[in-house]
Amino acid sequence: MPPLNLPQLTAGATVSAELLVLERTERTTGNGDPFWVLTLGNSTGSLQSAPVWKDNAAWLDGVEKGRVVQVLGQVEVYAKTGVRQLKVTGPVRVLPTGSERIDEFLPRVEYATERLWDALDKLRAGISTPRLAEAVNLFFADDAFRSRFERTPGAVRGHHARLGGLLLHVCEVASIGQQMAKTMRKANVDLVVVGALLHDVGKVEAYTVDAKGMGYDPRNHLIGHVVLGCLMFTERVAAARTAGSCTLSDAQVMELQHMILSHHGSLEYGSPVQPMTIEAELLHWADESSAKADSFAEALGDAELFAPGEEVSARKSWQLDRRLWRRPFKWDEISS
Repeated sequence: MPPLNLPQLTAGATVSAELLVLERTERTTGNGDPFWVLTLGNSTGSLQSAPVWKDNAAWLDGVEKGRVVQVLGQVEVYAKTGVRQLKVTGPVRVLPTGSERIDEFLPRVEYATERLWDALDKLRAGISTPRLAEAVNLFFADDAFRSRFERTPGAVRGHHARLGGLLLHVCEVASIGQQMAKTMRKANVDLVVVGALLHDVGKVEAYTVDAKGMGYDPRNHLIGHVVLGCLMFTERVAAARTAGSCTLSDAQVMELQHMILSHHGSLEYGSPVQPMTIEAELLHWADESSAKADSFAEALGDAELFAPGEEVSARKSWQLDRRLWRRPFKWDEISS
């Protein structure tokens, strides 16, 4: 049975479903009385609850972040903001420990993992420069790394924030970068593809996926995925050199380190250095293209942004910092 489609629920809809508790927040009213708000989710998205007041506090006994619960309620719209919320109408039942099937309750990319790996491995196979192929294989010929990589989201909150999101994002960046490099002619196509495949390896160490959902490892805050990726690449090169299986020169290692470190474009956006080669610049914009396009697609499907029947979003998208227009027609339809 498919999961309840949370983003498509409309006001008045009755809910009886198993959902993952993504957040449990305690707040207080103006006179100091406590109340609680839950953020609940499954593989389709998330929905926040209406306040659960202190008179019904017992309804939330044992309800904690990371637990799968059975919820009864009704969808309503909060008049002040126009945002949907779930009014809980009875005790929330916490499912027994061990019954969590975490991946079933987290959003996942729409493509099969095997299809994405086929695309990435095709890109790897097309690299004609032996030393660049060697650099990619430091990670993507490692089955243990592949297993972690395919489950990592592209972000915890933002573009590609779904299981498999990092794999999808990297495939997109590599494909976009490849075409940009071919168009520009003066760029090294293989180098752009390899930079794309390596640019976000740090997210495997920066992000976590567990019973509490998608989150951040302390290293994300203290170091950041950009620098983590550079460190991981440097460590793998060192290990390969010790094993006598690395032919990359110091200068070649440095250029690939630069591509990882500069892919966000500037210090303001998380890169300690700006791109200093045409390939690093193309990688940066390929990364931006994938991220922004995914953010647009997500925002255009966000029921909280668009009032029913409206073309223009009621407010700005937090990811894009602008209001959006949702096309009311299809270009391949014949107009009457």
